[in-house]
Amino acid sequence: MANTPQSKKRARQNEARYAVNKARRSRIRTFLRKVEEAIGSGDKAIAAEALRAAQPELMRGVTKGVIHKNTVARKMSRLTARVKALG
Repeated sequence: MANTPQSKKRARQNEARYAVNKARRSRIRTFLRKVEEAIGSGDKAIAAEALRAAQPELMRGVTKGVIHKNTVARKMSRLTARVKALG
């Protein structure tokens, strides 16, 4: 357990950051799930729209330090390819 005032403060800050990051990750996953569902439905227009909505959310995750930029680049690349492949 934290003993010094500094370590107690860091513990409080870590809890707060954890809550924010958890919410942000959850929000990103929701957007990704919507894209996956749209791809599953087979409608290219809806899938493209869902992907457009997910892009800024993913990038925001990068700038906030929740996800690594290469992870987002990989996910975007794969999702874009899958949307493009829809008839």
